[in-house]
Amino acid sequence: MRSLRNATGRSAAGGESAPTGPPLVWPTSPAQLIAAQELLAGASPPSWRPGSDERAIGACVVCFARGQTGPGARGDRAWAAAAVLRGGRILSEACVAGRAGAPYAPGLLALREGPCLEAAVLAAELLPDVLLVDATARDHPRRAGLALQLGAVLDLPTVGVTHRPLLSQGPFPDDVRGATSPLLLDQEPVGAWLRTCRGARPLAIHPGWRTDLDVAVDVAVIASQAHRTPDPLRHARMLARTARARSVQSRERSE
Repeated sequence: MRSLRNATGRSAAGGESAPTGPPLVWPTSPAQLIAAQELLAGASPPSWRPGSDERAIGACVVCFARGQTGPGARGDRAWAAAAVLRGGRILSEACVAGRAGAPYAPGLLALREGPCLEAAVLAAELLPDVLLVDATARDHPRRAGLALQLGAVLDLPTVGVTHRPLLSQGPFPDDVRGATSPLLLDQEPVGAWLRTCRGARPLAIHPGWRTDLDVAVDVAVIASQAHRTPDPLRHARMLARTARARSVQSRERSE
């Protein structure tokens, strides 16, 4: 798959150059997305391995207007944010307003959130070395969730981090920071539970684009120094929610 990141000609925080190429267009219908997912599930991109230097870890999040119930609808107001951190220091951040591309449907999250998340990541001044996404990857009906697809679009290594699995199952790990236990789908390991904080519910970790399970877990542990949720995800979520609150306040003042 060609990447939109390639079309930008920008560099990641680690200094890797980006080749140029035609952009990939996000699918706009369930049929298009399913076909893209089936192709993506069979892709074999080169594996990414973190070097000896401390890597810049990014994250992206999208939130929608408060008070909505059910699956939502196409055109729902959305606020997407991205943040890039290294060792707890913020290197870059951005927030964009947009519209949902579709209502939520299991296995089709990319239709609703994909373009908004991509826009937020590209709006930041720096691209991260690896990107955390609030979505699954291989834990998916077609083994190609949004965390995998966003990485392919941006040509960035990705790791999915969710509060619960989509389809896979597995017992919780020991109550020790860094403990893991496998998440299986049809007897195949597609992710892992990870205990980032003792006494807190574990997170579901999903190896995404160009990452394997060991790398995904290591990235999530490094990014979760003081809280259950990795710091880049916490910061991106705060940015998105702050932008939403300011937008609502601005509308209220103008009415």
